[in-house]
Amino acid sequence: MDKKIYVTLENGKVFEGFSFGAEKEVIGELVFTTGMTGYIETLTDPSYYGQIVAHTFPLIGNYGMILSDCESRKCWVSAYIVREKCDAPSNFRCEGTLADYLKEQGIPGVYGIDTRELTKIVREAGVMSAAITFRPFTDFAKLKGYKIKNAVKSVTSTERKTFGKEGGLHVVLYDFGAKENIVRELLARGVKITEVPAEFPAEQALALNPDGIMLTNGPGDPAENTAIIENIKRLAGKKPIFGICLGHQLFALAMGGKTRKMKYGHRGGNQPVKQLSTGRVFISSQNHGYEVVSASLKCGELSFINVNDGTCEGVDYPDLNAFTVQFHPEACGGPRDANFLFDRFIENMRKVK
Repeated sequence: MDKKIYVTLENGKVFEGFSFGAEKEVIGELVFTTGMTGYIETLTDPSYYGQIVAHTFPLIGNYGMILSDCESRKCWVSAYIVREKCDAPSNFRCEGTLADYLKEQGIPGVYGIDTRELTKIVREAGVMSAAITFRPFTDFAKLKGYKIKNAVKSVTSTERKTFGKEGGLHVVLYDFGAKENIVRELLARGVKITEVPAEFPAEQALALNPDGIMLTNGPGDPAENTAIIENIKRLAGKKPIFGICLGHQLFALAMGGKTRKMKYGHRGGNQPVKQLSTGRVFISSQNHGYEVVSASLKCGELSFINVNDGTCEGVDYPDLNAFTVQFHPEACGGPRDANFLFDRFIENMRKVK
């Protein structure tokens, strides 16, 4: 029998479960995700840095771990909570179990708790800090004082990298915590990519003579990244720009808009977004706890909204040859409804070239 472990919420609620993966105690920001599949992508998405992730779907790990599906080089969650873990996965691509992967990565897991009740608490009270410990936790001041800091600096690459072949379009990709599938989608379209660290100076990026700029996803409070926001101001209007998730938020801040923390955010592969120009609804993959405040936009045109709560899901900046979306059009694990946005970015670059 695995060790008993406690999940203590900031509001005083305690859940008793069992430990798997790494035997480790942590404090983090507790969030939930609604995806039925895609747990490999969730574990390896840098946007989850500093967060304890709980799954609403009851059984996780049933197709094992498939390393080629990972979104980055390592697991970024602080801890992982599931109702039931699968110890005997069945898939022809399986390379190991979820438990073994978490142990190898040094990430604690919890199973055997009522994730339905846990999700309802977060949904009603909002995102909160939580502690995962082997003894009852009582230092609530420490929990309430927890805050994710320096998130982008903690996940971004530290050196410049190049992908793809010469001869086609060239994109400078700012790595704020980039998912591998953004790179894969661009490479599939014959694009050469120069991936640069989050605070790579705009002047040096433009000196590389790219055809476009990609602003990627990433973790944390977007407003914390003041140097990056100033950098984006110097990029705006110089080249076609496509921003995804955190990149969407940072571009809005650079253009004078505002962001705010959501009650519990959007996380999962089933978020409906409506394209205002056509009225068409797409199902999207999302992972964010902050939103762009639509009413704060000083330039640009609202392009997508979330069908569930009406929040901003995309902005077009026609005068700057830029567009951004809050959701993930590169979604792997599904859905791929909005994949066409990469083609739009390609077309914007070709028009200028």
